[in-house]
Amino acid sequence: MNEALHERARRARERALIRAWEYRQRHYAKGVWYRLRRVLVDAAEAWIIGNAGVDRLESAGHVPLPVGRELAPPIRLFFLSEEELEAISDRRQIPARLCTELLHAGNLALLAHANVETAQHTSIRSAAPQREASPERSSRAAPPMR
Repeated sequence: MNEALHERARRARERALIRAWEYRQRHYAKGVWYRLRRVLVDAAEAWIIGNAGVDRLESAGHVPLPVGRELAPPIRLFFLSEEELEAISDRRQIPARLCTELLHAGNLALLAHANVETAQHTSIRSAAPQREASPERSSRAAPPMR
């Protein structure tokens, strides 16, 4: 019976070590897996595209999503419209979920679900909108210092 308890304790220590390693890996990733899964939630379709297609996208003003650059090896991720995707000839569809094919792809084009606003995931380079000072803020005086 004593031997069985020792074996059980050894297995519990092994599980604790593995769990600590997994937590440490997630901590070092600084949330990249969460951000990648969040992008994939909004994607209806995922396509592996060739380097020539990516070069055309970048020359047209598309910027890869930042989450792809945080992975090792980096993945160039783009959200595209159906028309932009159809213009790329060298493409191959893969499941829009975390899988080996997706993680080994160097270039990915994602097509958003119809009801998802792609503004948060846009990959078109645009000028940042200038914020206007609200009239309430500018007319308010600072409280007197005491």
